Order: sequence, then structure tokens, then C-alpha cells
Amino acid sequence: MDQEKDTHTKTEIHDEILLAALKLFAEKGYFNTSLTDIAEAAGIKTAGAIYHHFKHKQMIATALYANILDSLNISIDEIRRKNQKPFEQLHGIVDLFFKLTDDAPEVMQFLLILKINEFLPEAKPLLDTAAFVKIIKIIRTGISEGDIRNIDPLLANAYFFGIIHNTLRMVLTGALDKKAEAYQSQTWLIAWNAIVKK
Repeated sequence: MDQEKDTHTKTEIHDEILLAALKLFAEKGYFNTSLTDIAEAAGIKTAGAIYHHFKHKQMIATALYANILDSLNISIDEIRRKNQKPFEQLHGIVDLFFKLTDDAPEVMQFLLILKINEFLPEAKPLLDTAAFVKIIKIIRTGISEGDIRNIDPLLANAYFFGIIHNTLRMVLTGALDKKAEAYQSQTWLIAWNAIVKK
């Protein structure tokens, strides 16, 4: 019973460390965040206590990146299951990104603002991760079905998500002063028009 309680507590502390780090990395940047900052934000007495969970700050960032990508991958699988057409699947993914920007801005800042390759040089680039490989597959299907222009799928992805990501970056950095939701429909139309076969 005590062991079960200890395990639960360890898991909770582990999660608190990750949440605190995510918030701080988004606010201050990876390099400007110390283990002491993370410990204080997580309600842990000393930075040394973090070493029971993570050997160093880079391990925290690695765990965060993996968790975010796993969640994204699961969400994209769910969107693909619920929607048959590439148009609908892309729309669902855009809806997800805008919702995350409003509801979990730290997650989107981690993905879109932070230069992950600077502090996780061994990590897969975003476009090579499972979630984004699936997005490219959706675009390929859209091209083969004649919904999307017959261009290189990576270019189609760059044109489409470039518009989406730049809009979301402007919301996250405060360049646009409304919530992401306010820009969603017009951003979708512009992005879709950049790749739709006319």
C-alpha cells in the first residue's frame, strides 16, 4: 500500500516537473530556465530533488517533446478515424492547432516558437515525427484524389501549414491581439486556397 502511494506521488511529482518546465520554457526560453526555477515552479524544495526524476534539464525537455508529440499523434489518428476526406482531416488538424493555441499556449509555443534543435540536437526534426509524417500522408492522398494541386507534398505542406503556423506564431507572440479562434476561419480559407486544385 505504501509502495503504491510512493509510486503515485513520484508520478505526480514527475508530471508537476514537466508542467512547470513547459510553462517556464514557453515564458523564458529553454536556456533562460534553470533547474532551480523549475523546482520552485513545481513546488519542490530543492533543485537537487529533481535529480530523482530527471538527470538534467535536457532530459526534461526530451520528455516534454516526446509527450507533446505522442498526444499530437493520438489526436491526429482520432481526426483521421472520424473524417474520410483529406480536406476534412486537414480541417480537423487546423481546428486542433487553433484550439491548442487558445487552450494550451505553452504546448504550441514549445512546438512553434522554441528552436528545439538548439537544445535537443539529437531529436527528430518536427517534420520527421510520426504526427507530421501522417499529415504529409494526408496531403499525398489529397493530391492523388485530385483535391490538392499536383505539387510536391512537402511544398504543399509548407504552403498550407506555413500560413497556419505563422498566424498562430503571431497570436502566441502577441503580434495579433485576439485569441486564435478569431482568425481561424479566414486563415483556413487562405491556407486551403494555397493548395486546393482549382
